Amino acid sequence: MTTEEAAPYDLESAVAVVGMSGRFPGAPDLDTYWANLRDGVCSLSAFTEKELLADGADPADLSNPAYVPAHGYLADADRFEAELFGFNRTEAAALDPQHRVLLESAWAALEDAGYAPLNGPSRTGVYVGGSPTEHSLAAATDPALAASIGALQVRILTDREFLAPWISYRLGLDGPSMTVQTACSTSLTAVHLAVQALLLGECDAALAGGVSIAGVRKQGYVHYQGGIFSPDGRCRPFDEKAAGTVPGSGVGVLVLRRLEDALADGDPVRAVIRGTAVTNDGAGKVGFTAPGVDQQTAAITEAWAAAGLEPSAAQYLEAHGTGTELGDRIELEAASAAFGPGGDIALGSVKSNIGHADAAAGAAALIKTILMLEHGTLAPTVDVTSPVTALQGSPLRLVTQTAEWPSRPGLPRLAGVTSVGIGGTNVHVVVQEAPERGAGASAAEPTVLPLSARTDPQLALVAARLAARLREADAPSLADIAHTLRTGRVGMPVRAYVVAAGAREASDKLTALAEGHRDTARDPLGEAWLRGEEVTWPALDAGVRRVRLPAYPFAGESHGALTLRGPAARTTPDSPSPAPENELEARVAELVIEALDLDGRAGLERTYFEAGGDSLTAVHLAGRLRDELGIDVPIQLFLEPITLKDMTTRIVETKEHGEADGALDALLSEFEAES
Repeated sequence: MTTEEAAPYDLESAVAVVGMSGRFPGAPDLDTYWANLRDGVCSLSAFTEKELLADGADPADLSNPAYVPAHGYLADADRFEAELFGFNRTEAAALDPQHRVLLESAWAALEDAGYAPLNGPSRTGVYVGGSPTEHSLAAATDPALAASIGALQVRILTDREFLAPWISYRLGLDGPSMTVQTACSTSLTAVHLAVQALLLGECDAALAGGVSIAGVRKQGYVHYQGGIFSPDGRCRPFDEKAAGTVPGSGVGVLVLRRLEDALADGDPVRAVIRGTAVTNDGAGKVGFTAPGVDQQTAAITEAWAAAGLEPSAAQYLEAHGTGTELGDRIELEAASAAFGPGGDIALGSVKSNIGHADAAAGAAALIKTILMLEHGTLAPTVDVTSPVTALQGSPLRLVTQTAEWPSRPGLPRLAGVTSVGIGGTNVHVVVQEAPERGAGASAAEPTVLPLSARTDPQLALVAARLAARLREADAPSLADIAHTLRTGRVGMPVRAYVVAAGAREASDKLTALAEGHRDTARDPLGEAWLRGEEVTWPALDAGVRRVRLPAYPFAGESHGALTLRGPAARTTPDSPSPAPENELEARVAELVIEALDLDGRAGLERTYFEAGGDSLTAVHLAGRLRDELGIDVPIQLFLEPITLKDMTTRIVETKEHGEADGALDALLSEFEAES
């Protein structure tokens, strides 16, 4: 199909992006990310020697003349609201920062789509990937950690292969759950797989994206002549002075649904994915890490063919754009061949802003492109002063200044996004601006807006941010906001509500609520909401729909991260040390408290499951009781509805009476063999 014949939307083969979330260098949320992109901000950090030393850098590294003190640094990557996701402090500290940040981003993306994270669309799949991390490597080589929580638990909490399953488990998503790994093209490959799964009917919604947090410390890198890293801490894609990329961290998650379903269900469509394709260079390149021309070209042409369009329909290409001489040259050659002569296609790369986010790079690029489509604005590639001569005579022109993205009569804005992975996996996605959305439903009478959070300060933030959203020119209707708050948010312990008949009144009352003043208006359902009851809200206008509202303000504490220069590992005895009889119960209680991360002996008044116990913790605790105290615990003891205090007494009695449980011993041996 030619450009002139292109249908704006094909419901049968199009996929809607209905929600997005991301955290990138210099940007804790997508509003800030867009402002930085639009304004041409380079968010790469240059660290002082004092900052690096304070974060544990080796002075010998800093004295190396080739050491570059720069990074696409992600602030607060060590913070995590563990309680929200059901992790105790011990588990949260062991959990890889990538897992923590990705879990919160998945939550926020579902909220952005107007869905309650713990009650998402049925058959929601998860397709995500991540990068190798310092935390994971340190955990795998720390015998003290394995002795503390068990080797299998260490692997489950740190290995990137469990990125997708943790999201599915903690958010209750029962579609396919796959951790994807194609190196630098991981997150865009994840998007491709999610799109294919939706079109094949394997799921009805999908989370797709990736995360890369190699470490949470401020650190630089060593530049090697001929390597991929920049000598000056800046990335200049498609510039004559381009000399390499800069490593960066980030996370990006998109919520996808079939376009037909999204429109029918009133989802907030942010963009439309028209086609995707994946290829591999095979042996057709000069080396394993080098990119190849032919299969990059094939990925582009196949994706546009899947979209039912000619590549010449594109107005913009968000390139992989690493800023390396070889990579940029090959990518320009491949793109020029795909898009053909005579075109006028804008070109850019987000790596100039945030560095190379590895497994999250494709998600960062796709989210940037969607934000540009939404705002009708082309964001510049920064730090470029002399575009490469190879652009002369090609269909591509590098965007170096913020500019309007021109619309075309009868045709939507269209763009392509490319991602290339070491090893040869090339991905291209065709993305199109969202269909126009009509006016929202109107509220004919005073409406209850229910709010909740885990803590009072967070509730104040929820209210303040919603008040600010209501004051914006493009604020959704009050009925749509009420619908989204009632059906698209998780009810938490700290609650409030306001009753308003218009946006101005609602904003004023929300501002007052944020300042500690509760609404004086009373509503029976609102009062039930305050008491923590399950409320059946009355139906609103028939045209009501989900809208994008400010996401939940995570406020977790720092759980740190393991480093390869961490404290020396603790040692454990090779054989159980006999405990005096009058100390045995105290020692057992200590192990129970530590395994379940209880707040002292007061926590022993709860049952095992009330205290957050699960099967893995039971196996771990039983193993420590056996290895450290020589007690074989009957496995059924953990299932009995007794307090932990009584369970502790029973464990001591087991030691005294010499009971054993062969089934548990076999289970422990099986877990130990696997780990």
